[in-house]
This record gives sequence, structure tokens and C-alpha cells, in this order.
Amino acid sequence: MAESFRDFEHTGWADPGVCTSYDENFSSLTTQSIGAVLDAARVSAGTRVLDVATGAGYAAGAALERGAHVTGGDFSPEQVRLARQRYPGAKFHECDAGNLPFEGATFEAVVSNYGVLHFPDPDRFFREAFRVLKSEGRLAFTVWDVPRDAKLFGAVLGAIGTQGSLDVGLPAGPNMFLFSDPAVCEKALSAAGFKDCVVTKVSQTWRPSSGDQLLKAVKTGTVRTRGTLIRQRAEALKVIDEAILAALAPFRTAIGYEVPMPAVLTAATKP
Repeated sequence: MAESFRDFEHTGWADPGVCTSYDENFSSLTTQSIGAVLDAARVSAGTRVLDVATGAGYAAGAALERGAHVTGGDFSPEQVRLARQRYPGAKFHECDAGNLPFEGATFEAVVSNYGVLHFPDPDRFFREAFRVLKSEGRLAFTVWDVPRDAKLFGAVLGAIGTQGSLDVGLPAGPNMFLFSDPAVCEKALSAAGFKDCVVTKVSQTWRPSSGDQLLKAVKTGTVRTRGTLIRQRAEALKVIDEAILAALAPFRTAIGYEVPMPAVLTAATKP
């Protein structure tokens, strides 16, 4: 049987090496949007909040600092282990975003920081978020902006597309940038029952210290991109590396890189 997109993502994010590399190389970037996500979900002291695709618990930990009552969920046992270790004040569960193990009308806020782009069925997650939210509860989530603006993705996908191949037989999943489009977000959340959908952008900058760190992060701290790269012809890999660094050369500084990596933040309310 062909591997499903869900199983492909699960296998990748269950790998301790991938989780460690993501933490070391990308957490300084992905945590930049957490304050905006929690603000959009109106998380404050006493809020019952669910963090879906919690990873190592970054958003959950920030919600704890606000005095919220925090539950986190992730389908990766390794990420759940890391989250429990870091943030013992929250409750963490190993679970799928499309089948949340909670009663209806349990939470006042549901958040997901860069989780939606990993879900095999985002619409199912939106319906589950709606179900577990109380009336007037808030959903807020982030995804990456389109590759034209999120320059790392533009560089990597451009380099693979011109020097290698983007069609390497990975299991088919939703377009990674599907919810970078405000119209798509509004339509999907409305279909799930939400109202007052608002889509904004969050300005962010990724600051790897060197080209070597930049390439290592892409090759070891991701799942879809890593999977695409390891399936390239061996002779194409060095050329792809060179093309990535050439595309990002305008963002070099005296101490590394400053790569624009904006996020798209969507928030809505359950009536």
C-alpha cells in the first residue's frame, strides 16, 4: 500500500533527530509569531486553551506565562515527550488534529502555530476546533506566507525546481501554502461554522549564523522539504545547495543572514 501523507509526516516528526534540529534551527523563528497568535485567540489569565500541533510546546509555554489553563496535543510522541519535559505546568496528549480526544465546548481558545500546513485534512481540524470550542471561543492559527515573500521557501523551491525535481514521489498532501490565501481561509472557516474571520500578516526574520547552518536546517529540521531533497539525484545536490545560497545572498550580513519569513495569521470566532 502506498504511504499516506499523514504517515509520511508522522514518521518524519517522530524522528528525534528531526525534532532536535527543528528546535535548534527554527524555533527562534517560529516562536516570533506566538504572541500574535495568543493575542488573536484572546488568551489571558484563566483562559482554557488548546494548542494543536504543539511540537515541543512553544505556544503552550507562552500561554502558561499568561496564566492560562493549557492543554497541548501533537501526533508525534517525541514532540509530546519534549513538551512535557519543558512545560510540566501544561497537559499534553498524543493525538491527531482531525480527531481531538476532548468533549465538545471544552475550550475558550484553540491555537495552532504552523500546524495546519502539516495536516492531511485541514478542514477536518477546523471542524474539530469548532466542536471543542465554547460559544464565543476563538480559533487562531499561523501558516507561512507564499514563497515570493517567505524567502527561504522561495530560494529552496526555486533551486530544486531549476536544478533538480519537485516531483520525486512524495505522498500527496494539501498545498503547503493553501492557507496563505486569505480568501481560502475565510471560505474554509465559514464552512466549519466560524464567523468574523480576520487574516493578517506577521513580519518575521530568520537569522541563521552561516550558510552551513542554513543548509543543515533545511536538510535535517524539516520533513516535506527534507524528503524532497534526499530524493534528488546525487549529482544535483551540490548545485541545489549553491543555488539556495545564491538566492539568499542578498540577505547576508556580517554575522550570518537575515531572511524575511513572514507568517499569515488567521483568527475567527465560534458563534
